[in-house]
This record gives sequence, structure tokens and C-alpha cells, in this order.
Amino acid sequence: MRKILFLCFLSFSLNVIGQDYAAVFEKATQDYANGNYEAAISKYEQILDGEQESVALYYNLGNAHYKLDHIAPSIFYYEKALQLSPQNEDVQNNLAFAQQMTIDAIEEAAPMGFNKLKSNTIGKLSSETWAKIAVVGVFIFVVFFIWYYFSVGTATKRLLFSVAVIGVILFISSFSFAFIQQQDALQERYGIIFSEEASVKAEPNPKASEAFLLHEGTKIKLLDGFNGFYKLEIGDGRQGWLKQEFVKAL
Repeated sequence: MRKILFLCFLSFSLNVIGQDYAAVFEKATQDYANGNYEAAISKYEQILDGEQESVALYYNLGNAHYKLDHIAPSIFYYEKALQLSPQNEDVQNNLAFAQQMTIDAIEEAAPMGFNKLKSNTIGKLSSETWAKIAVVGVFIFVVFFIWYYFSVGTATKRLLFSVAVIGVILFISSFSFAFIQQQDALQERYGIIFSEEASVKAEPNPKASEAFLLHEGTKIKLLDGFNGFYKLEIGDGRQGWLKQEFVKAL
């Protein structure tokens, strides 16, 4: 796991977290640098208790827990960091290291039908990237339309108008894709197993038969809730019911 003291995040974090917690964040980061991981976690959680958040805060919490071999909390906070910055390579890399400590090896089921088409097209890029492409589309339209407006030659005007139209199409499609990605992210709920071993039931009943077992650190999709249970789905498509006390929702 790469050694990063996360001081590069410091100036950004102070702005996002707020001046009231700036000193606490600095002390926590210093504790981390000195190897006092428990102390660092305590201070970072103090900031969370104040309903503050940032990529750096979740990132540092994940790393502090990772140093202490806390599987579920490290994965949980890396995932929280990715919710704020999905393309952050440092978070992605460290999450991959943390996931190597988990027991469950679940093969992801291949998407089918429309979901497969969406995964192979819209899903190739994040909502942030699609939004940036939409901005490029607007820029192309504005520049080439102004150029078209002031040009004289018929052939030139036709060409410039065609490029401006392409810019509009690029904007509309990219904006739509960004919206779809964002809606999917809002509608889908996930959680991390915090119990060392969790029995997934066939029904939302403690006496129901066991469907399968899951272990600490596994990420699950939350479909529903009833009677103190979450209805869940894992990557290979299996579903079941798990006591809510075993899960921390992202």
C-alpha cells in the first residue's frame, strides 16, 4: 500500500471541512503520520460527528483503519470517499488493497439486456465525465455558431453549421447520460458487512433457513427493509435477508 501522509489534501480539506475543525484535522493527520492511528481515528470521527465530510477525511479514516487491520471500517470509508470523488485513483487503489483482506470471493454476474447495453455505453464513463463532455458540446456549439453567423461563403457556412449541430447533439446526449448515471447512483443503496460472519436468511425471520454466509467487509446492494432485516443482493445475483445490525449503509 502506497505511503501517503495526505498532506497534499490538507489545504483542500480545511476549506471543505470548515475552520472550526481545521485544527482537529491537522492534529489527526499528525497523529496518523506519527503512527498513532487510534488517536487519529478518534479525532477524524469528532469531525464526522459535527456533520462535516470531505474526500480527505474519509480517505484518511480508511487508511487509519487499514493500518489497524480493521477490514470493514477501512472499506466503508474508502467507499464513502469514492461517493464524493468516484474517479480518485488513490482511493481506488487503497480500496483494492483493503478488499484483498476480505474472505468472500464473489464473481460479478454479467449484465443482461438493457443493463448490458447501458453498462457498455453509458457505464463506461462516470456522471462527472459525461457532464464535462456536455460542457465541451456547448463550447463547440457556441464557437462554431458565432463563426457561422459572421462567415460569408455558402459552403463554409454549411460546414460550420453542421459542426455547431454536432455540438448540440454532443451536449444533449452527454447531459442525458450524466443524468441517467446520477439517477442510478441515487436510487441504488449499498452497505458494508460489519459482522465477522453474517447468516443471510431466505426470509426476514431469525428462524428462517440460511441461504448463504457473508463475512466482514463484503459490499452488498440494499433492496428493501422489513422487520429489522435488509433484503440484499450480492454481485453474483443471489438475494436474501440479513439483520440490519450486521450492516452499515453507505
